[in-house]
Amino acid sequence: MYGGKTDEEDMAVNFKKKIDSFPNESGVYLFRDKRKKIIYIGKAANLKQRLTAYLSKGILPYKTQAMIKEAANVEYITTPTEQEAFLLESRLIKKHQPPFNISLKDDKSFPFIKITKDDFPRVIIGRKKINENVEYVGPYTNAKLLRIAIRALREVFPFCNCRIFPKKACLNYHIGLCAGPCIKKISKPDYCKMINELKYFLRNTRHDLIKNLIKKMQNLSKQHKYEQAMQIRDRISALNLLANKTRATIASVLGLKKEPRRIEAFDISNLFGKEAVGSMVTFIDGKPSKKDYRRFRIRKVENIDDYQMLTEVLERRYRRVIRENLERPDLIVIDGGRGHLKVACRLLQSLGIDITVIAIAKQEELIYTVSDNIPLRLEKDNKALRLIQHIRDESHRFAVKYHRLLRRKKKFNLMSLKDKSKDKIYSTKEENERFKE
Repeated sequence: MYGGKTDEEDMAVNFKKKIDSFPNESGVYLFRDKRKKIIYIGKAANLKQRLTAYLSKGILPYKTQAMIKEAANVEYITTPTEQEAFLLESRLIKKHQPPFNISLKDDKSFPFIKITKDDFPRVIIGRKKINENVEYVGPYTNAKLLRIAIRALREVFPFCNCRIFPKKACLNYHIGLCAGPCIKKISKPDYCKMINELKYFLRNTRHDLIKNLIKKMQNLSKQHKYEQAMQIRDRISALNLLANKTRATIASVLGLKKEPRRIEAFDISNLFGKEAVGSMVTFIDGKPSKKDYRRFRIRKVENIDDYQMLTEVLERRYRRVIRENLERPDLIVIDGGRGHLKVACRLLQSLGIDITVIAIAKQEELIYTVSDNIPLRLEKDNKALRLIQHIRDESHRFAVKYHRLLRRKKKFNLMSLKDKSKDKIYSTKEENERFKE
């Protein structure tokens, strides 16, 4: 990003080029100096927007100016939700102790997740105190977000937060946010296992946790401990349900009759009409299904015309769906605006396919639908918008990746470039057929 010998104007230009490739999704960003040492870690609900703020012509805080002068590169890690970005930021700061995160090292000023060491550990939010018989996770920078994250976690890990056990079950037990240790609805070993899983989640990632739970469930099944295996299966389902709730929100926002289980998204990429390609990514149950990704090399359109290119891609895709009786999506997402939406709907109508289509435009992130002439503007933290953005950005990433691959193929010998670039280059016939549509 910032070279030591470049002037301030050059650095700003290089920085802008860098962050233009950042996604519009939640995550954590890391600034590194010339020695590749992490000097600052931050979180963002929208990585591209947050990093763009560092290009502001206004007066930045002195600490920020000093950090930018030392920065030589910036990286990012995406997360499924803003809450997980919040938790990841804290873990990384605690691990790497970046010099420009000084305020976050002051444990006295920020809240922690406190897990008591009782027979049935309680999980509460509080400040760090000396000589407390508790285990601390944190610190965290935003108490409001922490409470939201804890509320979401309790739906998966129904832990107790009562300071003193009540004589009868509290409201949290009745609404499924507590396992009921006070009325002996859960044994001590089972409760402690759940708390350990919660600790693991807080210190690692949801994906790691699910992966380990699946292994544990499989081992229990091999040992014929089916009841315990089923309990873990339910825990895995609960974790995955967090993305099912987002799909329900999409259905509500768009007025769909059912939750969109399968979503297919399309994008076009070209350079002045050259090496034009299209991409299709597939999300199932809110997660990318990469085996169902497809890529298209534009064959019929020679001039710069996104609408005609999109028409060609959609026609090739859905003629094949009809011909081979393939599974149809519940929702189609187009990267573009009102014009792209009309083109897509016209093509599908000509094929006799009835599938809901939406288009989402960059910049203002407006959602265009067939049923309303006025584009839909959702709050930035809306779960439905965040998932649609993620799907749109993934289709864009996949299209750009293929476009760049074709440009490299045209300029260099394919075999000499195998495995030398960040993007994998498919060199065998079988690999090239993998995403071909």
